[in-house]
Amino acid sequence: MSVDLERLRESLLSEPGGNDFVQEDGGEGLPLTPAAVLFPIVLRDHGQTVLLTQRTAHLRDHAGQISFPGGRVEADDASPVHTALRETEEEIGLSREHVEILGYLPEYRTGTGFRVTPVVALVKPPFELALDSFEVAEAFEVPLAFLLDPSNHQRHSLHYRGALRHFFAMPYGDYFIWGATAGMIRSLSERLGLHAA
Repeated sequence: MSVDLERLRESLLSEPGGNDFVQEDGGEGLPLTPAAVLFPIVLRDHGQTVLLTQRTAHLRDHAGQISFPGGRVEADDASPVHTALRETEEEIGLSREHVEILGYLPEYRTGTGFRVTPVVALVKPPFELALDSFEVAEAFEVPLAFLLDPSNHQRHSLHYRGALRHFFAMPYGDYFIWGATAGMIRSLSERLGLHAA
């Protein structure tokens, strides 16, 4: 099953930022570090997939988690697109010549103090990856239709910093996709109108 790319494009914001944002449980009132991620939709013959990474276990932020390629905004980054493409090239070696930017999801404010701009893009195969072994343990693809299907969105909770926090998760095989990554996927599925009112 494939997602209609025109409908996908129309569901996105044409500019980053704005007043619309998603607030993760537990992040209210935190000082926020700007960041950007690439939400890479790969155009495979058998249907679109999403390219995700598993972070290495020793990293300070979000160690071992499934994530989109991306990271903190640096001083010489001209835009969230620049940050997302630069970080993607650094982390997994995906050249920007394979990437077509479609638009943006609302800023995602994490419970760990980041305000993340998700940059949604199409990725055209064939391409080769070269993983930064310090940051990335693995890169893999998950069908976009699976991730967008609300029946695959689970609600979980855990105690963090003295309070019960709620979050989405989308388990896929041996991968437990949760937290900010799952939240951004959920944001796209909601903008596509895939959830009952």
